[in-house]
Amino acid sequence: MKRNIEIEINGKSVSAELNDSHTAKLLADKLPVTLSLSRWGGEYYGACGVNAPLSDDAKEIMEVGELAYWPPGKALCVFFGPTPASTDSRPRAASAANPVGRITGDASVFENLGGSVTMRIRETG
Repeated sequence: MKRNIEIEINGKSVSAELNDSHTAKLLADKLPVTLSLSRWGGEYYGACGVNAPLSDDAKEIMEVGELAYWPPGKALCVFFGPTPASTDSRPRAASAANPVGRITGDASVFENLGGSVTMRIRETG
């Protein structure tokens, strides 16, 4: 069952949802959570307190607005544009990452933020 969440960053909020994967459930169990994230091109990433292996549906090529878990860094990744690893306009993770959800609101809110941000994630009804 998908879970609706709200992501708040620099005073802006955006709606999102977590999928029903094992990794997403581990993340949902940590909510609410405040994370310190760094920017890598069109991606924010940071340690999220989850320890999960690479999943069967892990991938490198992401969609704008996709949320993923990157096992090597035990990090949540928020993709909103091309990254330094991209070969076209799509976001690309540094290596395979587990999809855990997606932004259902406007992912462009992440475009004009700084190199590091604080993100708060909470579950909504």
